[in-house]
Amino acid sequence: MDASPINRLPQDTLNQIFSSLPLRQIMICRSVCKFFNQMLTSPSFMDLISTQTPLRFLALRPPHHHHHQRHNSHVSSLPYLHVFDPDQNQWLRFSLSFLPFRSPQPVASASGLVYLWGESPNSLESNRSLVVCNPLTRQFQVLPQLGSAWSRHGSVLVDSVNHRVMVLTELAALYFSNTNKTNSWLTFSANLPSKPRSPILISDSVFALCDVGSRWRSQWKLFTCTLTNLNNSYNNWVCLGRLEWGDIFDIIKRPRLVRGKGNKLLMIGVLKSNFSLNPSCSTILILRLDLARMEWEEAGRMPSEMYKSFQESSKFKIFGGGDRVCLSAKRVGKLALWDDCDGVVWRWIEGVPGGGDGLCRGFVFEASLTALS
Repeated sequence: MDASPINRLPQDTLNQIFSSLPLRQIMICRSVCKFFNQMLTSPSFMDLISTQTPLRFLALRPPHHHHHQRHNSHVSSLPYLHVFDPDQNQWLRFSLSFLPFRSPQPVASASGLVYLWGESPNSLESNRSLVVCNPLTRQFQVLPQLGSAWSRHGSVLVDSVNHRVMVLTELAALYFSNTNKTNSWLTFSANLPSKPRSPILISDSVFALCDVGSRWRSQWKLFTCTLTNLNNSYNNWVCLGRLEWGDIFDIIKRPRLVRGKGNKLLMIGVLKSNFSLNPSCSTILILRLDLARMEWEEAGRMPSEMYKSFQESSKFKIFGGGDRVCLSAKRVGKLALWDDCDGVVWRWIEGVPGGGDGLCRGFVFEASLTALS
């Protein structure tokens, strides 16, 4: 490359030329040679393309038994973030080998950054830290230390605007922001009636489902709390409900929340055929709540032929966000995708890493060349 005419062009000229490419092509060019990689990851170039539209992927979280696999000789020890590109209908993987941690466990993402739990390679005990990184730029930052119990029981929620992070459990919530001058986690009492199920963060509010029923019969309710009210030790969580909602939480079994597009949330579950204690179910239903008007609407209903693959499963996982939702069940071998980008479409995602016979969990990864501040 030293003798190449392109090497004689000024840096600003090269930046202008390559900034006209879509992000997908920029990533391909980075792998051409060392010169291109350095140029296309330089601070000046990343600042120039910071407003480019990110690539929207569906990322997989490692299964719970993943951290035991490093003891098996036949399993590769190289960590990867596996993602599915719905627009190109293909699986990709990003190496996480630049991280100096054992068994990195990606759990969430926002603004092109991935948040993961990582074990210190020098620690004899299972001491995990919450790490934020960008797999595209291979930069990372370790957040203030947390106890290992938070990684086992806490749900990690991240804000796409202000890079705020919350770790939520039934009893307490931890909150961290770069604007916090103490550079430490703030702890608040959660005061929830039960374990928060599938919590999500939308704008300045956290939403979660809680089971307030008995040991014989579940009764789900939707709770919310604003981040500004976290320091209020009394009634910081509010149960949302409207008379016009009727039996919205009783018609679906095992409901889960997913962040919707804009100021909306999605609730997904199995549609009950009646209100008996162990009712038969007919399909998987997606409901959408407009938080501005506080009105529900049906967003999607899984086709009957596709639902047959989920019908015998006693447990399934849901992940995604915006206008795409993935559903996974044991022994199905593939993922079901609800896609509402250009009208509702249901389709299968084949070729799941690991065979797809287990339960897959994940999150939306909007890949970009975001620099860590």
